[in-house]
Amino acid sequence: MAEKGKSGAFHTLHHMCLVVRDVDKAMKFYESIGIGPWHDYPPLDEFSELKMPDEAAFKALKFKWAQIGPIQLQMVTPPPGGSPQRKFLEEHGEGVFHVGFVVDDVDAAEADVVKRGVEVFMRGRRKNGSGFTYFKTADKGAGVTLSIRKSPPAK
Repeated sequence: MAEKGKSGAFHTLHHMCLVVRDVDKAMKFYESIGIGPWHDYPPLDEFSELKMPDEAAFKALKFKWAQIGPIQLQMVTPPPGGSPQRKFLEEHGEGVFHVGFVVDDVDAAEADVVKRGVEVFMRGRRKNGSGFTYFKTADKGAGVTLSIRKSPPAK
């Protein structure tokens, strides 16, 4: 039997994502303390399959990311609208919105998490099989939304 916490989708930490009011201002601050360089997140319209509360608001999110050792730090500024990131910002202020883990097969990992009794919150898939799933974990004891992802192939 596998050690508790050593199996399943939440094993390899990939990133933390902060919701901020102004991603450009936050990026400048992080650069001033030596964190960077920052990169644009791949276009969100690459997702051919989406399940989320407000698809237009999702596609309008402004994302940046920086690699810090083996972990990626992501920041997002949500547009007005019905995105969960906007709701988080309005209810909690700036802070960690989700913690993301990388998996080899996002569909199989999602199915495993669901089998363990955790509900899907949002999901997106690209035509190449990469994508993400966010789970309803923030109010279930995790204290934060947990997500999984399969990164797109390197270009």
